[in-house]
Amino acid sequence: MWRVLILALMTGVTACGITDSARAQTAQPAPKAAAKPAAAAKTAAKPESKPAAVPAAVAGGAEPTLIGQFGTWGAYSATPNGKKVCFALAKPSSSKTNPPNRPRDPAYAFVSTRPAEKVNNEVSVMIGYALKPGSESSVEVGGAAFAMYTQGDGLWIKNAAEEERMVETMRKSADLVVKGVSAKGTETTDTFSLKGLAQALDRISQDCRR
Repeated sequence: MWRVLILALMTGVTACGITDSARAQTAQPAPKAAAKPAAAAKTAAKPESKPAAVPAAVAGGAEPTLIGQFGTWGAYSATPNGKKVCFALAKPSSSKTNPPNRPRDPAYAFVSTRPAEKVNNEVSVMIGYALKPGSESSVEVGGAAFAMYTQGDGLWIKNAAEEERMVETMRKSADLVVKGVSAKGTETTDTFSLKGLAQALDRISQDCRR
């Protein structure tokens, strides 16, 4: 359900946030950060950029709250239907298309934890366009490559048994490189900085225990 939900949401995302159609469907205001929480300010690393825009329904229709910004990664929490979910999110530090300059929606990388579903640190990427049906993609991190399966405009690890190793590799590495092919044959390469990810994951782990 979470995967289908994210796919539905991210289709309507623009660089400025949610499109009018997505906003009408969710009827939720844009997400807001917690009002300068003192605790978060002390523990969070100094943000290098503004938090990525997050669709209000990314957490099941509940408004996500920014609980910490660590490098390029924001740590968020929400409580849809009374069930707490937490996730780390970042936008790419660089994106390339071949042929060049092809239009697309913003891409996002997520690492999600949903205690009610016994899901911990699930990695997914919303790539910002409809992927070629039946295609596979790959994620490269720390010198290792992980095969990803595709659905709509989303990517998830093909071998779930490798996810824990993938997350540990992401914690220790500098960049995550995601490659994909659109339904129209455009090749894309997105590079996500992993600076701050380890701290963001530690924060959502703490927050989702409550």
